[in-house]
Amino acid sequence: MNAIATTPENPLLVGKGLPPFEVIQPEQVVPAITQLLAELDTQLTDLEAHAVPTWEGLVQPLEQLEERIGWSWGIVAHLMGVKNSPELRQAYETMQPEVIKFWNRLSQSQPLYQAFKALKQSAEWQTLSASQQRIVESALRDAQLSGVGLEGEAKNRFNAIQLELAELSTRFSNHVLDATKAFSLTLTQPEEIAGLPPSWTSLAAQSARAAGDETATPESGPWRLTLDFPSYLPIMQHSQRRDLREKVYRAFISRASSGELNNQPLIDRILELRLEESKLLGYNSFAEVSLAAKMAPSVEAVEKLLEELRSASYEAAQKELEELRQFAIAKGETAELQPWDVTFWAERLREEKFAFNAEELRPYFPLAQVLDGLFALSHRIFGVTIIPADGEAPVWHPDVRYFQVADEQGEAIAHFYLDPYSRPAEKRGGAWMGDCMSRSKVLKGDSASLRLPVAYLVCNQTPPVDDKPSLMTFGEVETLFHEFGHGLHHMLTQVDDAKAAGTRNVEWDAVELPSQFMENWCYDRATLLSLGKHYQTGESLPEEYYQKLWAARTFMSGSATLRQIHFSWVDLELHHRYRPGQGETAADVRQRIAQNTTVMPPLPEDAFLCAFGHIFAGGYAAGYYSYKWAEVLSADAFAAFEEAGLEDEMAIAQVGRRYRNTVLAAGGSQHPMEVFKAFRGREPNTAALLRHNGLAA
Repeated sequence: MNAIATTPENPLLVGKGLPPFEVIQPEQVVPAITQLLAELDTQLTDLEAHAVPTWEGLVQPLEQLEERIGWSWGIVAHLMGVKNSPELRQAYETMQPEVIKFWNRLSQSQPLYQAFKALKQSAEWQTLSASQQRIVESALRDAQLSGVGLEGEAKNRFNAIQLELAELSTRFSNHVLDATKAFSLTLTQPEEIAGLPPSWTSLAAQSARAAGDETATPESGPWRLTLDFPSYLPIMQHSQRRDLREKVYRAFISRASSGELNNQPLIDRILELRLEESKLLGYNSFAEVSLAAKMAPSVEAVEKLLEELRSASYEAAQKELEELRQFAIAKGETAELQPWDVTFWAERLREEKFAFNAEELRPYFPLAQVLDGLFALSHRIFGVTIIPADGEAPVWHPDVRYFQVADEQGEAIAHFYLDPYSRPAEKRGGAWMGDCMSRSKVLKGDSASLRLPVAYLVCNQTPPVDDKPSLMTFGEVETLFHEFGHGLHHMLTQVDDAKAAGTRNVEWDAVELPSQFMENWCYDRATLLSLGKHYQTGESLPEEYYQKLWAARTFMSGSATLRQIHFSWVDLELHHRYRPGQGETAADVRQRIAQNTTVMPPLPEDAFLCAFGHIFAGGYAAGYYSYKWAEVLSADAFAAFEEAGLEDEMAIAQVGRRYRNTVLAAGGSQHPMEVFKAFRGREPNTAALLRHNGLAA
């Protein structure tokens, strides 16, 4: 290494600081990552030859090496989600196998593994902090799960599986994106849009203009609908055209299940490879591998929780469906209730029972106002101040915002990007929090200075249309709060070791605690009234709407709970007992599980699994249950605030600081059960969750 620091020509090689998004181009990916991997390969060889089993001689140099590839490749992966293009895909697919080969080499390094073992046995072990000890123990466990104990043919096969799985999951994700994008319908007649709200007709006319119909207007069309969620969901909720709902529903549930974009063969191959990989590691199933690094102790423990929630919600869901049937009949519906009718009639029943519909609330939830309310809440309960910092960081799209998080003394402690709107042509669906940089004491010369965490918060809400700001549905508000909860977990950590800061090293089934915890505040009166202000008049959300939202909170909650149980159980069964190619197909497994976990069985042609990116292209394989596992924790955590009294500002602030100093501060430095007990004073139970869902016996 030469002593003179030079700025690399290629922005992906800077290796530190905020990503220079404005100058990154897809054609820079291959040369940058190729060069970087060559340099890191040399450094890894050097580290293996001279690894000293101490914190400074092993863990720190390894962290710096991992950070470099994490910084550069992390940017590429982030752009794949928010700025997808054929050129970027090509570059990503070219380099992904090389990056995986490097990670395999690193995680299977015998010299490093032996050095970690020696560190654990050394005299220094007792002087390490709890956080540092957990990092070492996680490194040993992860090395074992990465095949460090394999040799010869078994090791080669394991690595080949890793490469193929990564390629399959990228292809799976691209197929879903492409299949979603491939479907559109252009409606031209007023009767075709019967029942659809103005927010939808504006969005659909804007979509038609973007597709080349320059004259499209919300009033006279044409209107272009897509399978992108802000377009799809209102059709299912509001379209009076039953034939249109059926057509769109069938298109949605059959995404990526036929033709060139068919994910069915990918599913079986992915499950086959995961099973083979598990056997190589000495486990009976991929679910066992997955749980080796989670909070839940065993598959049986997960199934016990799922059954407890299933039995609490199944009868409620049956009653809810029967009530919908009767309601539809009373309103003159003569046809038998079908899956494309459920959301529509549920919305009508909600309107009748609670005298409002989701659309009426939109004008009260302009994004800017919702952010003000969210930031005010963060100040109230955690003592942090969030201020716009637009222009202080390069962004990947003009709609992206940048913010600073400051502590009680006004010192900056974190930053985050917010990319709020749906962009179906280049951005994958859903919402997520990404780790741009984690908190770390990075050594600079002789003095250790603190690197502050930076998060990516990505949503897919309704974009501004014409001259109106982004007017959010209440569901979109909840989603924003959810992702912000992940962001707080990442940003308010007090851990200085990058490998256990924020959400890093947190067991996957505990990582949803802070996100789901934040959703509860959407139903807190003071919070909701600060979020909801009419975008034109500034009038506060009327009290009656708060009362109605509160009353409607448990509406259809048996069905909603059961739906999550269904997904969780299908995921677990596919990764634990299912054996590809032995009679039953993955789709058969789903239909079998549906007998006890749905009250309206899926259609025979329902190919939902083909778009189940969470488990086939994301981190939730044999882990989808984590949402429910963590929801038990999050409901119980929120109950601490309810017990203190939500109207008592001082009490709320006290409990909020305790939550911040335990759940948010500890990151991955302690086992989540210990963190939870430090906050709550006891282990969690399901009572609060069942009460919040109106399912308590």
